[in-house]
Amino acid sequence: MNTRAWIVFLDESGVSLLPQVRRTYAPRGRTPLLRHRLNWKRASMAAALGYHATDPDRGPRLCFHLKPGSYDTTALIEVLEQIKAFYRGDRVILVWDGLSAHWSRAMRAWVAEQDWLTLERLPAYAPELNPVELLWSS
Repeated sequence: MNTRAWIVFLDESGVSLLPQVRRTYAPRGRTPLLRHRLNWKRASMAAALGYHATDPDRGPRLCFHLKPGSYDTTALIEVLEQIKAFYRGDRVILVWDGLSAHWSRAMRAWVAEQDWLTLERLPAYAPELNPVELLWSS
């Protein structure tokens, strides 16, 4: 394995097709009724934003993963397998939060078998340290 290394921030977020209505205007005394034909189905997205550890001129790399429902340990291991292929032979230092699926026994066992991957945990209640959070806010 070569010595090139990437620092990769990963985060997940849920999305829904339901409209987000906060406020609207209507004549006094006539409450508007907004109808939609969308359902309650939810999907989840994971984003990985990577920066080269020793060569900042290489620019960041961004990749997304989409799936119905929510992420669990098995689904996150699939995401990490795709990240492994994306970074082909480079070392990856993965920085993510304290989600229970990130630190489950199955995840730790899988990571222990990976020579390309090192995990680092973000401090609790510090989303501002993960640049992927800025993607979700957009």
